[in-house]
Amino acid sequence: MRANRILALVALLALVVVLGYGIKLAYSPKPVVLQGQIEAREYHVSSKVAGRIEQVMVRRGDVVKEGDLIFSINSPELNAKLMQAQGGRDAALALKDEADAGARKQQVMAAKEQWQKAKAGAELAQTTFKRVENLFDEGVLPRQKRDEAYTQWQAAKYTEQAALAMYQMAQEGARKETKAAAAGKAMMAQGAVNEVESVLKDSQMRATHSGEVSEVLLFEGELAPTGFPVVSLTDMQDSWALMQVREDLLKHFKMGETLKLHIPALDKDAEFKVSYISPMGNFATWRATEAGHDFDMRTFEVELRPQAPIDGLRAGMSVLLPL
Repeated sequence: MRANRILALVALLALVVVLGYGIKLAYSPKPVVLQGQIEAREYHVSSKVAGRIEQVMVRRGDVVKEGDLIFSINSPELNAKLMQAQGGRDAALALKDEADAGARKQQVMAAKEQWQKAKAGAELAQTTFKRVENLFDEGVLPRQKRDEAYTQWQAAKYTEQAALAMYQMAQEGARKETKAAAAGKAMMAQGAVNEVESVLKDSQMRATHSGEVSEVLLFEGELAPTGFPVVSLTDMQDSWALMQVREDLLKHFKMGETLKLHIPALDKDAEFKVSYISPMGNFATWRATEAGHDFDMRTFEVELRPQAPIDGLRAGMSVLLPL
């Protein structure tokens, strides 16, 4: 009988202990653990050239370095435009060379011969006029003949001056204004070639940054519109932890402060530094407080940068911060 009482007393004490522990757990504040995830910088590689994908040199998961060739586009229309631009440039350069070189030596020689011919004609007209004038003075010829000989001499003299000017122009070559205009047209034509060649360079697309290929959106034979991202790269060297924190917990985060976060996927802790704090958009970022409070709490976005490289870190991994 005594033993039964002792057992009952022990059972009662055990029940009281269990109930007391349960009440303590129920009324004790629960530990707060904030959860976020790892984000990384992404780069979308696209081309200014519209055309069909000729070749894709990478697959998802490949690691590329800046400058590596990752895909090429075939654009017959752009190749045709390049030929047109090159033809226009060659024609403009030929005109510039012609203006710079001036008249050919045969043209200069022909102009000189024309001047010599006009000069000889002027000298003959002058000699003829003097003879006619002497006869006029002697009264042998009328004034009409003398005036006609004088007019012919003056016309021959002007013809000689015009031929001399043409000869001098042939020697000097094109005017400086003509040379400048030809040079300007050559520059314009070269600019058109450079423009097409610059666009053509985008048909052979290279990695703009080092990273890992995360997406390949188009493949051989598919049509790529202008500016459409064909390959996406993820740079894990530029990664951070992103958390969405209610403003009543924001006191645990200060700019420049270093916090230790747990990464479950790697089963390790790592130090992260708070680098950015900003309120999120007004939509779906408010939370009603308990009764007695007269305001709703906003949600803030907090970025934390790892203080050292973390082996095996991947975008999308969870991070935990016990408070």
